[in-house]
Amino acid sequence: MADIFLRTLPFFAIIGLGYWAGRSRFFSEEATAYLTKFVFYFALSAMLFRFAATLPFAEIFDGRLVAGYLLGTLTVYALASLIAWMRGLDIPTSAVEAQCAAIGNVGFLGLPMLALLFTEAAIGPVMLVLTVDLVVFSSLIVILINAGRDGRLTPATFRLIGLGLLKNPMIVSISAGLLWSAFQIPVPVPLNDFLTILGGAATPGALFAIGASLASKSAERVQIAAWLSFCKLIIHPLCVAVFVIWLIPAESFSASVAIAAAALPVAGNVYMLAAYYGVAPHRASAAILLSTVVSILTLPLVIAIAGTF
Repeated sequence: MADIFLRTLPFFAIIGLGYWAGRSRFFSEEATAYLTKFVFYFALSAMLFRFAATLPFAEIFDGRLVAGYLLGTLTVYALASLIAWMRGLDIPTSAVEAQCAAIGNVGFLGLPMLALLFTEAAIGPVMLVLTVDLVVFSSLIVILINAGRDGRLTPATFRLIGLGLLKNPMIVSISAGLLWSAFQIPVPVPLNDFLTILGGAATPGALFAIGASLASKSAERVQIAAWLSFCKLIIHPLCVAVFVIWLIPAESFSASVAIAAAALPVAGNVYMLAAYYGVAPHRASAAILLSTVVSILTLPLVIAIAGTF
């Protein structure tokens, strides 16, 4: 575990550097927003497309891993929703809490970190996890918030979900890369070099942007944030482990990667959705901040345990 902790430390150190830059106002919120946009639309998309396009499609897709991760995530999602309902929360607020409990920072933090710790063989499983999060759970929270507010689902809700998926650069880049791979089209050397150079900015840029964005997050509702962080960092990887190891056994390496991905801290886009809809943004903000700080210790522990399977 000590070795894994030391290997993850540089990632969190860059996050810390970004936090200092944001907290000291050396990096303004506007600068952070533009850096995030660059990473999201260009650097990370280039990295995802190159990985997807150069990996054989048969090596990427694993139905058992998708099913196991999906059901494990739905389990913790349902648990967080049940606890929220027992506390008397409405459906939109419950959905935000469930999203905090189940959706991790797979794109910005997980992909570069797990590719380093587990080697590039982890990229396929991580992309599957990321796709499930984006397609299933990003759609689910929109459905729950709109249904909870209006009391019914309208065609406009599903149109919004469809447009959101089509405009999401991570979904687009993964899909385009998989199509490229499926047709077995060689990646020309100049294009590969272009994607490598641009994608190389994804890791430091994403980590720095995470830290800078945390500087504007509040630590309100600490008790709720602590519960949601516990769900995300401990219960989520445990639920995923139960499914991918015992109930729907996946290949051991892929299972280990999926468990490690489930142990990542709360994703920043949960706050973006909460702020956009005006539903418990401070709750999401505190959960992101606390889970990211605590994951410095919990993530290496889960990765060390997952590596033994």
